Amino acid sequence: MEDGEHCDVVYVWVEDSERRSPSGSRSKPVDGEGRLLTAPAGATLRDVLVAAGLSPYTRLTERLNCGGRGLCGTCGVRIEEGPSAEHWHDALAERWGYPRLSCQVRLDGDARVRLAEKVVWGRRKSE
Repeated sequence: MEDGEHCDVVYVWVEDSERRSPSGSRSKPVDGEGRLLTAPAGATLRDVLVAAGLSPYTRLTERLNCGGRGLCGTCGVRIEEGPSAEHWHDALAERWGYPRLSCQVRLDGDARVRLAEKVVWGRRKSE
């Protein structure tokens, strides 16, 4: 998969991480599903995605966003495995089924992330 191509699932392995999945093994792409990235501990998920050419934004919000300051709500992703919500917005988003802001997700362990399908802002997770 080339940089800039659409990718639904991203696996992020944090360098020197002790935090892995509950089984103790690392999640990884199966049969071409997703993309594997590595990141330094403490990096924000948004920065890791953007550096790898994977945008958490839509075509419109890629140019009209707050640059990762947690103000615009346009960089939403779904965390399937990984860091728990620490930012107030992410805790509410998780509770009500909305995507979490990738700019507010600090990687302290491995993660499995689904890039949210969105028009401008993320949609609520269907039940």
